[in-house]
Amino acid sequence: MENYRSTALIVGVNGIVGSQITRQLAIRGDWDVYGLSRSAHELPAGVRPVLADLQDADSVAQALKDLRPTHVFFTAWSPQENEAENIRVNGAMVRNLFNALSPAGSVKHAALMTGLKHYMGPFEAYGTGEMSETPFREESERLDTPNFYYAQEDELFTAAERDDFTWSVHRAHTVTGHAVGNAMNFALTLAVHGAIARETGTPLVFPGTELVWNCLTDFSDSRVVADQMIWAATTPGIGNEAWNVTNGEVFRWRWLWPRLADALGVDWEAPGSEPRPLVEQMAGKEQLWVEIASKYDLAENRLDRVASFWHTDGDLGVEVEVVADMAKSRLAGFGTYVSTERAFLELFDRYESDGLVPPRPRQV
Repeated sequence: MENYRSTALIVGVNGIVGSQITRQLAIRGDWDVYGLSRSAHELPAGVRPVLADLQDADSVAQALKDLRPTHVFFTAWSPQENEAENIRVNGAMVRNLFNALSPAGSVKHAALMTGLKHYMGPFEAYGTGEMSETPFREESERLDTPNFYYAQEDELFTAAERDDFTWSVHRAHTVTGHAVGNAMNFALTLAVHGAIARETGTPLVFPGTELVWNCLTDFSDSRVVADQMIWAATTPGIGNEAWNVTNGEVFRWRWLWPRLADALGVDWEAPGSEPRPLVEQMAGKEQLWVEIASKYDLAENRLDRVASFWHTDGDLGVEVEVVADMAKSRLAGFGTYVSTERAFLELFDRYESDGLVPPRPRQV
């Protein structure tokens, strides 16, 4: 039997899911862990940084020329101005990575994180055009519309066939977790929304539609996504499959929003007949956040580094139900389950302890 330690290459190590995979593998002790990013970043003890620009094939080839990963966890993407550019850039990022790894022939499995836009269409038509029926199931056919997730998958499939490794695709809903400066950080955005509401004496106004307020939905905690990607990469006999990955429960925002507002120490408002997007609610609040950061000695005084209002608006502003089926992975043996409410509350505590948001008033 071949004798080697498993070696993980985590692409997008600074992101919500990439950083979580890194933490989970680093503490196990039986993995050599490398984290690829475009710029230097503090990593857990024992994790070795790899600096490369995925859009630059030569940069990636040079950075990886001496690396022999057995497992690749790809969680990176680069947002572009339109879907055509998303396809061109993000497809090339996957292609450049696996082309650089191909000569070594060391990869046994590659796990790719995508999302429910696979079923709902890209940002340009998210939830507004043709979409799969809910609850979303992995066997659904691709939509007849351009989508950078499809381009990423196709690059993965091509590399896997060429270099003889197994693959998995992980389709997450909105991910909650711990990362700063991430383009899609719902929980931190909500914590910032709450902090501004407390400071200004205004309620936590739900920014989405009445339909989203009332429909069942779900979320994906970064721990669940990381667990599933590691599970798929290391469990024999389940390769070459796509997997939905959510917390395993469903809820309605009309139930969760008041509970989160209470935890944040503010009043709340339900949606009206028209959405009230956070992009509009928070317009011009950059200087206010500078003042809040100074008042409470926060770690980050740039509002766009701690909040992604546009992404939260996109999630909550649709006129369709968004919920994914988890039966496939449950039947295959994946059992991680997380309470969405508890996940938010734990993150609120962590954001405070890390000095990212002001302390909330404590209930006696």
